Amino acid sequence: MRVLLTLMRREMASYFLSLSGYVIIAAATFLNSFGFVLLLMQLRQSASPMPVTEMYYVTPIFWIVLLLAVPVITMRSFALERATGTYETLMTSPVREGTVVLAKFFSALFFYLVMWLPMIAVVTVIQHFSNERQSLDPSIIGSTYLGILLVGALFLSFGIFASALTKSQTVAAMVSLALCTSLFLLGFLPSLLPDTATRAAKLLAWVALFDHMHDFARGVIDTRPAIFFVSFTVFFLVLTLRVVESRRWK
Repeated sequence: MRVLLTLMRREMASYFLSLSGYVIIAAATFLNSFGFVLLLMQLRQSASPMPVTEMYYVTPIFWIVLLLAVPVITMRSFALERATGTYETLMTSPVREGTVVLAKFFSALFFYLVMWLPMIAVVTVIQHFSNERQSLDPSIIGSTYLGILLVGALFLSFGIFASALTKSQTVAAMVSLALCTSLFLLGFLPSLLPDTATRAAKLLAWVALFDHMHDFARGVIDTRPAIFFVSFTVFFLVLTLRVVESRRWK
């Protein structure tokens, strides 16, 4: 545990002691705030029975931030180590490969959660000026952030896996973006399938990230998507471990 925490401090220093980390947080906060402003301007023209928080998490801006931020966060995890030559030093030190993978994952996850913290201030402002306080129930906000955590953890595992495959940060970001976008688009395939393909539609419904996130934003916590997110996150972390182990002995 002490080795894991030491490696995590090392990884988090690369995020919080560099300008790039604060640029990511600032860009994500700007886009998210801009999205809420657009929704509020829309609500001035026509009312909606849905709370603003639920409306926002089904808008393209939320998914654009999620799909673009994760590859940028994870692209340097292993790729930068290999490009600068510190990867060999890290792998020859008395630490296990699994500890290295977990340290990079949890550090990226912690930074990812910090990136979403400014949204609490946006929600607080909306709650202060809203007449419908019930629509911003703390349990709904909690379930929404749980969905953000689960989806983000899955995407981060994609990104770390992609970063372990190459020493180019650009290639790692592109591979991560392709994996995340492909999984996101798979959730829309059931609506395009014929009515006879019910089995395929049910299978693809498991990866309907858009629908799952909408449920979390409505305060609905279903264990099935939660198990799906956790299982695939662990699966890609194991794949990353296998890649790291194979490269250690080359």
